[in-house]
Amino acid sequence: MLSLRWRRIVIKVGSALISPTANGCSTRYLLSIARFISECRAIGVEVVLVSSGSVAAGKSAIAFAHQPLPINIKQAMAAVGQTEMMATWSHLFDFRCAQILLTHDDFANRRRYLNIDNTLRTLLTNQVLPIINENDTVATAELKVGDNDNLAAMVAILVDADALIICSDIDGLYSANPKTTINAEFIPLVEKINADIYAMAGASHHTIGTGGMVTKLQAAEKATRQGVDTLIINGQQAVNFDRLLAGQVTGTLFQRQQDRLSAKKHWLLHSITSTGSIVLDNGAANALQQKGASLLAKGILNSTGQFDKGDAVWLCNENGVQLAKGISQYSAIELQLIKGQHSQDIARILGFCPSEVVVHRDDIALS
Repeated sequence: MLSLRWRRIVIKVGSALISPTANGCSTRYLLSIARFISECRAIGVEVVLVSSGSVAAGKSAIAFAHQPLPINIKQAMAAVGQTEMMATWSHLFDFRCAQILLTHDDFANRRRYLNIDNTLRTLLTNQVLPIINENDTVATAELKVGDNDNLAAMVAILVDADALIICSDIDGLYSANPKTTINAEFIPLVEKINADIYAMAGASHHTIGTGGMVTKLQAAEKATRQGVDTLIINGQQAVNFDRLLAGQVTGTLFQRQQDRLSAKKHWLLHSITSTGSIVLDNGAANALQQKGASLLAKGILNSTGQFDKGDAVWLCNENGVQLAKGISQYSAIELQLIKGQHSQDIARILGFCPSEVVVHRDDIALS
């Protein structure tokens, strides 16, 4: 069993593992990572893969030898290399994979953020492995996340992961750069990331990769603040994945700062403002409170306020008592049309059906 009883994990694989020579994809280190992912899925652990490597994979197709690479050259390389990177991963698995390309703006836009969440949930439910990368071919400077370490942290928070595993070409965090400092000390556990921890980080030494220890620490800080354990491990060592499967922590573990569910509940209840309310019948109210169920259109009596898809709303019983706060998958106007209806009738009524539930149980915090 995996450490700390993780049930959903995000694995980030850097360019140094996908393209050790910084010129095309290689399965040299990916075979053990792919086996780890397959083993995780076999024991019921859901996996989302964040993979770098598109620029490195497409480097040989674009004639340009100077450094640093101009943005148009990198985007052209990414356009060519993304298909090769996906093909490399797909060949390593005997199950379906899905490609998802994201930019920073996709996380900032509430509607797109919710659509990404729905897509990932659907893929995981149907045993499809999501493979995520930044959309390097179109992202401009202001829309870029900038590195896949931070992208992976954002994905881990989005999908309510228990853990984020960052696979790199070093064993974890050291007191100094171990490639340049002989007496650098390995740090197996970090309880909290502060200025002293950041002072230990150095820049990336890989010619294609955009990250380094700094971006990994940034990612770990984002994730741990939201209740996601974070590991930095050496992905070049197959034994590290065997240890994880055996329940042993390897690499550097950054401890989550609070319970994941508590973090999301606090965010829902205190960090976002409700713009309306949904009134539930007694059956739906009971299922919500006693069974932790999602809210279906069938159990809705009415809604008040003007809210859009992705907005926070109060979920109330027939007497108007606020039972919980949640994120609505439908606007107030759409709910007036589908309230009291079966989920299978939504597409007929609205002409589309982005979600079979009105409020997913993962997006509900009981008050």
